[in-house]
This record gives sequence, structure tokens and C-alpha cells, in this order.
Amino acid sequence: MKVLPRHLLVFSLALAFQKGAELPSLAEAPTPDAYRKYALTHEGDVERGMKLFNDPQKLVCWTCHSVDGQASKAGPDLFAIGDKFGRRDLVDAVLLPSAIISPGYGTIIVETKGGLDFSGILKQTTDAGVQLMGADGKLVSIAASEIKEQRGNSVSLMPEGLQAGLTLQEFTDLIEYLATLQQPEATLVSNHGMPSLLAQLAKPVAVRPFFTNEFKLPRSRVQTGLTSLRQIPGAGAVFLVLHQKGMIWRIEKTAAGEEKSLFADLTGEVFSERGPNGLLDVAFHPQFHQNRKYYLFYQVFVDEKVTTYIVEKQFDADFKGDSGKPPRRLMEITSVAEDHSGGCLKFGADGFLYIVMGDTGPHNDPNGHAQNLQILLGKVMRIDVDHEEAGRPYSIPTDNPFLGQADVRPEIWAYGFRNPWRFSFDRLTGDLWLADVGQDRVEEVDIVRRGDNYGWNVYEAFEPFSKQFRREGRTYTTPVFAYRRKYGNSITGGYVYRGDKTSSFYGVYICGDYTTRRIFGLTQENGVLKTARQIGVVPQGLVSFSEDEAGNLYAVGFEGVIYQIDFSAARFE
Repeated sequence: MKVLPRHLLVFSLALAFQKGAELPSLAEAPTPDAYRKYALTHEGDVERGMKLFNDPQKLVCWTCHSVDGQASKAGPDLFAIGDKFGRRDLVDAVLLPSAIISPGYGTIIVETKGGLDFSGILKQTTDAGVQLMGADGKLVSIAASEIKEQRGNSVSLMPEGLQAGLTLQEFTDLIEYLATLQQPEATLVSNHGMPSLLAQLAKPVAVRPFFTNEFKLPRSRVQTGLTSLRQIPGAGAVFLVLHQKGMIWRIEKTAAGEEKSLFADLTGEVFSERGPNGLLDVAFHPQFHQNRKYYLFYQVFVDEKVTTYIVEKQFDADFKGDSGKPPRRLMEITSVAEDHSGGCLKFGADGFLYIVMGDTGPHNDPNGHAQNLQILLGKVMRIDVDHEEAGRPYSIPTDNPFLGQADVRPEIWAYGFRNPWRFSFDRLTGDLWLADVGQDRVEEVDIVRRGDNYGWNVYEAFEPFSKQFRREGRTYTTPVFAYRRKYGNSITGGYVYRGDKTSSFYGVYICGDYTTRRIFGLTQENGVLKTARQIGVVPQGLVSFSEDEAGNLYAVGFEGVIYQIDFSAARFE
């Protein structure tokens, strides 16, 4: 998550004081709110801010952060931070570094059998051991045989209170410099599928709350963590709403109002403490009305590792709640790190279940998971849930592209993905549209074909990324569409609109960005982008889209509101 996501959360700036320096007394410094107010109401000086960023006597931000798009240090790369986030977000990230930590930049703590403790950002993990990078930029390698315990931590590597060493004006200068770190157009190869300008519609689509209820956990504040909305097949305006922590609500929209009830509670099993993990999606069996079966995609924490479960469950006899019967576990996929778990599953028109998994990290996919056909990470999978074979609780469709090939997992339908965040089928053409969250430069949209390789980490969208896992004889399929950081940094896949046939949006693929909340509309022909537009904005973090049986589209706000997208007064052109 993203969700989340987010795909899905904001980021942390891991600033570090020079080794040996002491933090000033917080009692002597202005309050964080004073720094925030001053920085938001005064202008800063970019040159002075850049000097502070590199000043060995005050802040040595460069120790933790690269600014060249290489993501080579412990903290997030700041190459295009001014494109990704507004001034207020930059201020809060420095003042409250642990409030929201970007996926992949949470602190990992390793305790050795010899009694030593190490902490840092996970840079590599293999059967041989792990590599951590601390705020000083140095790599520490720890052999697996020496590890007593390894655990994640919800506290940023950046300590709070670093602003106390700065005057109000110096803090404002630093923020001014960060705001200027934007992605130059010349850094990316020009490509028709990645237009430098995404024009806005003259009149945007309307985005209106669909449910009056806000879906929040008890005592929840701002970040509640909605992840998915799905209409129950054949039930009219009855939906399931999923919360990241494991809650599922059933809500019915009637002429008299809304009826909301708890459908199931998996909070005791679902892991959602760190990273974009949790209860992420639900799908319904094609014969749902006969067998009442539905399927969930979520993470658990087993043997100190994040593991994705794909499970089959069943509605009760009156279709009001879960039956309470034990689930049938179809898949169990262990993550290497705590990130990039994918998070979507759907049945195709062929009756088979399609599932996506991300590379699971660390950043840059250093082990080449997405290109490794012996594992399921970084893949789209396709399985038959109605039959069992070879000791598996599912079977492999006979036309899967790699069935029968040695050293290749037969479940794989397509590969080369980083962190797919939502996919869908065009109900008219059957095309599988997938959004893949990018590394540091671009976000992409793919039309996924049987057996194709979508490039990660040899490519990031249209751009070469690494030669390490390039293999002779492999071809790489380019995206339909990609966009730069000035439009967002966490793509959320949507649907091809097939509602009103008279609408100019009929046949337009609708997707968006979690962070900037922009909604995009795309058209293509033979896999080549024709038109790309900004068509509207969602008020909350755009974590998911949904489609009902009539073809209406909905947007899910991470903070707890479900919206309906109204295309009637806008025109796609």
C-alpha cells in the first residue's frame, strides 16, 4: 500500500547530525509548531538551505540522502521530493519523522547471538545474511548464523528534534531548498507513452461521497486504512468494505438510507503494523450464488517474516456475513522484506483466479525476484481454485504459458513487476490492465499479456534500470503509459469505464495516484497510448477504485470515505 499503502504512504527524511554532535536542548528551542508556522508563512533562501543540507557543522543530510535518483543511501532519495510533496508535507516530515515512514525505509533491528544490536535500513537479505545501512551511510553485514532476532521498528532512523539546532529562518531555508528538488525533464528519455505534459480537462469529473458512513476503526484518527470496496455479485447496492487492519463491513444502500454491519473481523490474524501490509483485497467466485465462496488477500507475521495468505472462505446461508467456517488456504507466499506485497486478486472471464505479488523488497530488487521464474515474487499468477493436483489446493490451467518448463513455477502468467497495486479486466475486451508502483522516477500502467516480461528491474517503465539480471534471449514489454514525479509517486490502478455507452469516457481507462490524489484517463490502441489526461481529484488518499455491475466507478479514500465518480457533466477530449 501503497496502501498503505501505498503504494502507500508518504516518506521520512532521515536527517543526521554530524557524528559526535549533541542535540541542542529542546527546552531552549522554539516549539515544533513555531517552526511549522514560520516555514509556512515566510520565504526561505534556496542557496542557504542547500548549504545547510551539506553543512558538516550542523546537518549532514547528504550522509543519509542522495539527490540524484540513485537511492544509494539509507534514507529516501530526494531527487524529486519537491515534485512529490507540498511544502506542508516537507515541514511535517522533518518535524515528525516517525509519523509516516515510506515503505522500505522503516528501521530494522538485528540482535546477534553474541549480544550485539544493529539497526538501520535493510539493503540486502539472502540466505547468507542481511546488510543494514545506518545513518552514517556505512553498510554492516550480519551472517544468518549469527542472527538471534530480526524485527522491524515503527520509529524512523531519523531522531525527532533535529530542527532544534536551527533558527526559524534556517529551518525555512532548508524547506525552501527541499521544495526546489524537482525532476528535470531532461533526465528521462522522451517517449510517446510518457508525455511530459498531462493536460487537464476543461471541466473535471465530479467526485461525490457515496456512503454517508465513514469507515473507521474505534478510536481511529486520521489514518484509518481503507483498502478495498467490492460489490457483492447480484445483490444490488450491497458492498463489502475492507480495512487494512482486518475489518470487513457489509453495507447496503437502500431508499431509506444505509444499513451497515460487521461482516467479519480478522484483526487478530492480519499483520498491518508496518509497511503496506494488511487485509488488501477480496474477490468472489464465479459461481458465488451456488457455493457462496469468496477469497481474501492479506498478510500475516509468521516466524518473524511477513507472509501473504490467499484464502478461500464462505458466506453464511443468508449472505449476510461470514459462515465462521475455517478458511481453506490456497497460497502462502513469504516476503523477503516487509514491502511491495502487491495486493489484488480477481477472477477472469475464463473462471480462473489471477493474483499479483510484488518483489517484496528491499529497494532496487537486489536479488532479482521479479526476473526469477523459480519464485512467485514480482509476478501475475493464474490458478484453478476448483480442482486440486500435485499436492496443491489448486490446479494449473493447461494453457498457462510456463506449464511443463523446467525450473519455472507453472502458476506464473506474466512477470517483471515491482509492486503491482490494483489490476482489472476490461469487461468488453478482456484486456488485463495493471498499475505498477515505480522506484524513484516514474509510475507505469501495463496491459498484461500471457507470458510477457514487463522488465523490472532491468527496466523501470521505458528507462533502463539495471543490467545485473538482464538475460540473453529475453524480451521486455513496455508500458502503455508512465508519468513523472510531478504528477505523483504511487499509482493506483482502476478500470476501463463501461457504464454509459453515450459518454465520451466510454472505453477510457481510469486510474490515479495515491499521494497527489489525481485521477487520470487513458486511451490506447494496440498497446500504444493515444490520449492521457488529468480528469479530476479525489479528496482523500486514492487507495483503490471499484466497479459495480452497472459499470459505475467508485474511488476509495484511505482515510475512510467512499466516493462515486460522476462522468455526466465532463467530456474526455
